[in-house]
Amino acid sequence: SFTPDDRFLLGESPELRGFFLGCGMCSVGIATGGGAGRALAEWIIDGEPSMDLWPVDIRRFVPAQNSLRTLRERSPETLALHYAVSFPGRQNQTARNLRLSPLHSRLENAGAEFAERMGWERPRWFNPEKKPTAPELSFEKPGWDVLHAEEHRAAREAVVLFDQSTFGKLLVQGRDAETALQRLCANDISKADRRVVYTAMLNRRGGYESDLTLMRLDVEIFLLITGTGQPVRDRDWIRKNLNPDEFVTVTDMTGAFAVISIAGPNSRELLNRVSSDDFSNSGFPYYTHRTVDVGPAMVRAARLSYVGELGWELYIPSESAIPVFDALRKAGGDLGLKLAGIEALSSLRIEKGYFAWGHEIGPDDTPLQAGLEFAVKFNKPHSFIGKEALLQQKKEGISRRLAMLTVTDSEAFPHGGEPIWWNNKLVGRTTSGTFGHTLGCAVMMGYISCVETKLDTMLNTENFEVEIACRRFPADVSLDAPYDPKGLASRK
Repeated sequence: SFTPDDRFLLGESPELRGFFLGCGMCSVGIATGGGAGRALAEWIIDGEPSMDLWPVDIRRFVPAQNSLRTLRERSPETLALHYAVSFPGRQNQTARNLRLSPLHSRLENAGAEFAERMGWERPRWFNPEKKPTAPELSFEKPGWDVLHAEEHRAAREAVVLFDQSTFGKLLVQGRDAETALQRLCANDISKADRRVVYTAMLNRRGGYESDLTLMRLDVEIFLLITGTGQPVRDRDWIRKNLNPDEFVTVTDMTGAFAVISIAGPNSRELLNRVSSDDFSNSGFPYYTHRTVDVGPAMVRAARLSYVGELGWELYIPSESAIPVFDALRKAGGDLGLKLAGIEALSSLRIEKGYFAWGHEIGPDDTPLQAGLEFAVKFNKPHSFIGKEALLQQKKEGISRRLAMLTVTDSEAFPHGGEPIWWNNKLVGRTTSGTFGHTLGCAVMMGYISCVETKLDTMLNTENFEVEIACRRFPADVSLDAPYDPKGLASRK
């Protein structure tokens, strides 16, 4: 009855076509049965749900979470927490260490505090000196914020190292791989040679099934990089939308490669110290990728970062991850190199206005609503799933738009999900929120309804407020990121 995350299971099994599940109701079967039944019926008839059901989608789990030992450990804890307050950042204590990065031991020795996601253990922040922190479970500013702040500032002022080995990595290959991906992706992936392509995979309503980056490794071989929680979902979506006569294979390579992300103004100098390759602007342009030497290993480097700073992602064979990690740490001491966790990654990306699937974008959100039309190529030679819905939306206009919000009051600490008010009318909610240590204020993203009043009018007249913990705070709202809106830092 109780699933590992206390939410029921709904949808088609990714392992067996035509086998649908609606179970694990966790004591809410009577309350949710009608809606769950309708959603499942739509899923069976139409091939996909008519709304975002990711919180209960069976594809949110991996096989490692389905062993009897894991379920025996986790289920009693899940039951005990069923009616507990859902504090931000609360972590389960049982059935941990199911999936470990190749760098886990190094990170643990460096003082990492871990959080679990899709069975993976990911560093939240680092506390090498074991500084005391206030109790974690709170709706107010957490006690570990000072540690998170140090990592955040290091990314803006020096250089940080993130372990992002938990990224989903899907190898799509075969003679029809490009044709299939052109149909699945909204961007034009035919020009992916040496370029990193940021693209959406959309459903027939124009909503995001996934957003990902794509690298072409050979004529018929593509590497897709997706979020930690999405490889099962994305692999299933790709395979489900292949034509019967297309020769394409989709292989989950997540565990085969570690990923180290280097970001910050000193990241180029750090890589120059451990590599003989050219990392200059002319030698390694923005959003390109190639094989380079780093320390004792050959790795695939992609010039991009998720924090809005100069940076590279290094895709390293798992067996070489520790030697590369050690070489980078040894070379970065006088450059201010710090290890950083997902809390710093989150606050950095929110300041820069970078979106996260499941927060800012999902199956109910379109590129037009999110302001990501630049990554949609309506005129590419091949049509793509969701194109007709987007064209119709362009014709009719959007009913809501994603925007950036800042609150200068020092008592405001958002977590996401806060109501947005304009002229005393409820017009939306935030999707992500944090304290921006570069900006020195609370920063959020959220969708604002513009059905009754045009968005330009709302932005010009201001009068926005964000309600945090039952208190309204005046907010500044803009369609541009509050930090480096022109994206100059990452292109230095």
